[in-house]
Formats: sequence, C-alpha cells, structure tokens
Amino acid sequence: MTPAKLGYRMPAEWAPHAATWLSWPRPDGISFPDRYDEILPTLGKLVRALAPHERVNINCRNEEVEEIARKTVGKTPNVRYHRNPSYEPWCRDHGPIFVKRGKNLAIVDWGYNAWGGKYPPFDDDDAVPVRIAEQLGLPLFQPGIIMEGGSLDVNGRGLLLTTEACLLNKNRNPKLSKKQIEQYLKAYLGVTSVIWLGDGIVGDDTDGHVDDLTRFVNVKTVVTVVEDDPDDANYAPLQDNLERLRETGLRIVELPMPGCVEYDGQRLPASYANFYIANNVVLLPTYRHKQNDRRAAEILQKHFPTRRVVSIDSTDLIWGLGSFHCLTQQQPA
Repeated sequence: MTPAKLGYRMPAEWAPHAATWLSWPRPDGISFPDRYDEILPTLGKLVRALAPHERVNINCRNEEVEEIARKTVGKTPNVRYHRNPSYEPWCRDHGPIFVKRGKNLAIVDWGYNAWGGKYPPFDDDDAVPVRIAEQLGLPLFQPGIIMEGGSLDVNGRGLLLTTEACLLNKNRNPKLSKKQIEQYLKAYLGVTSVIWLGDGIVGDDTDGHVDDLTRFVNVKTVVTVVEDDPDDANYAPLQDNLERLRETGLRIVELPMPGCVEYDGQRLPASYANFYIANNVVLLPTYRHKQNDRRAAEILQKHFPTRRVVSIDSTDLIWGLGSFHCLTQQQPA
C-alpha cells in the first residue's frame, strides 16, 4: 500500500523538527571547483545557527570529510556525524523525504539521478535515504520514479507546489504524463492538489526547482520571487509564475531578487526563496545586495513572527548552484 492509503503525509516545513540532515561536501567534489575552502565558513555558520534549536545530523563520505566537518563546526553541541557517503552535498534532493502518521515516521525514497544525469556518478547519493531508514529503523517506501526534494513544497494540508520545467523534463521520468506524476505525488506524500508553476531562474542547473521560486510560509500564503528589471532574463518567467499563482486563491507575498550574481562570467541562481525553516529560526541566504537583503529579511520576519530570521551571506556558497534549502532536509518531530 502507498503512504497516503496508510495515513501518512508530508508535514509542512514549519512543523516541529526532530533534526536537520546535511551531507557534507567532499574536497574533490564537483560542486565547488577551486573554492572549497571558501565555502566552509558559511557551512559552519549554517550548522551553528541550527544546532541550538534542533539536532543537526551530518552525513560524511569518509573519515577525511568527517574531520573537515568537525573542524569547521567546532565544538558545537547537538551535532552528530554519520558515515553515509554521498558525492555532493545537496541533501534536499538526495536525502530522505519524511512522511508522518500520528507520531510515526516513514521515509519516501524517490529515485535520484543528479538532475537528469548531469553529474555522474550518483549511486551513493541515491542510496542515502535507504541508509538513513535502516539507521533510524523506519519504514521505507520506494515509488520507483525520479524526484528531488527541492522540486516540491507542501503546506501540510493537501497542497503541493512544483514546476513543469523540472517534473515534466524528459531527463527525469520520460514515460510518465503530468497526470501520472500527480498521482505519484498524491499517493506518496499525502497531498490532494498539485499547483504547477512554469520555468525556473537563470543559472539553475536543476531545470527549475520550486525552492528557488515560491515557498509556502503558512497554509494559505506563499512568498514568490519577482524581478523588478524588465530587461533581466528572470523577469518574464517570474511574472508568468506570479500569474499562475494568482489563479490559485492563495495569498501571495512578493519577494525581491538579489540582482545578477555572477562568478567568472557565469550567472548563478541566487534567490531569497532558498531559505530554510527550522525550529525557532528561518535561515535566509543573502547576496551582498544591501537593499534587497534587508527587504527580504523584513518580509520573511513579518510572516514568521514566532521565529527569528537569521541572514547568512551565501555569495560564496551559491557558486555551487545552491544554498541553504538545497543543503538541508528536515526530520519531523
């Protein structure tokens, strides 16, 4: 039987967490070419911001990676290290998706192919949910299709956000129709309705993950990024997504974009929508755009009145084409 038929559903990210899972990057990985040492301080800040509020579980590929992680994090309490190897650090996409029924948890293990086979090998990343399910002694559901955690967002009350650009891309599940993909989402995550947005932002190698675009901040409200400059390449696709959202009946709050963030002439997918909601805090990536960094923090703080919005500079980290939400995966309490 599927999780939905057994009464499981995926909680919203703001529901209480038992822990956050991370996969620590390896020095010889492809995510941070020539800049590995530069991103370590940002990862340290991320862990130290989370650990006072919930346990932080860090997957480490080997002893060398664990030693780097321990040195970076320091003697921060409430951090545990696990020998769960992965090639890259994007735990949102290769990590376990937790579903809940009453007080009971289970794990949905979607297939993972490194965003359409772009970055082989990825067999170790794909195996992470199975390893964690075994370690935690949790039931494991395997739908048998490709799906990444960053491609979806739920409100915990039946609604799911995703994008056509990603889920309908032929490099994921070419034999499945839109209707069939919806059926999988409903059967394995316990949702009842799927909201489809269009394209992602420039520089996003995931083919348009929704966690760079639009996020639920409560059951009936979403924040969605918009670009103010009509000449910017992100302007038109973000306007299209905004129009689609206006047809849903949800309350819509607009978030600014941080402008064009580049490195070596490459446009990077910098977005304030890639925040992570944890117990008591919201971790917001910022990009050295003084005005819009502040605006984004103020907007989110208004919509998370019981949590403190913590801004952390993600300018170095975004060179890996992801930020705080891409790195994290919540384990519900």
